[in-house]
Amino acid sequence: MATKTLKPLRKLHIFGYIILLILVLIIAIFIYNFASLKGNAQLGASYAAHVTCSCRYIEGRSLEDCQKDFEAGMEIVSLSDDPDNKRMTAYVPFLAEAIAERRGEFGCIQLNEEEIDAL
Repeated sequence: MATKTLKPLRKLHIFGYIILLILVLIIAIFIYNFASLKGNAQLGASYAAHVTCSCRYIEGRSLEDCQKDFEAGMEIVSLSDDPDNKRMTAYVPFLAEAIAERRGEFGCIQLNEEEIDAL
C-alpha cells in the first residue's frame, strides 16, 4: 500500500492559507478592541501630561527625573516639553495626544480640544 504524499507546492498553499487566517484573526481582534485601545491610550497620555507638568513646573524637577514617576507599562508614551509656555505634551503614536499647561495658582490643567486647536 502506497501512501499518497502531498506535493511541496500543495504544502506551501496550505501553509499560506494558515498564515492568512492568522493575520485575519489578528486584524479582527485589533478592530474589535480599537475603542478600548484608543481610550486607554488617551488615559495614559492625559495622565503623563498632567503628572509631568506638575513635576516639572511645580516641583521644578528635570524631565528625565519626572519620567521616573510613570507607572509600569507607560513606556510607549512620549513627552514633549515647551518651557516658554510651561506646557507639557504627551502622546501615544497614532492614537492619542494630551497637553497640560501650568496656569498660575491653578496648577497644571489639561487643555481641551478647542484650546489645543487654538495653539
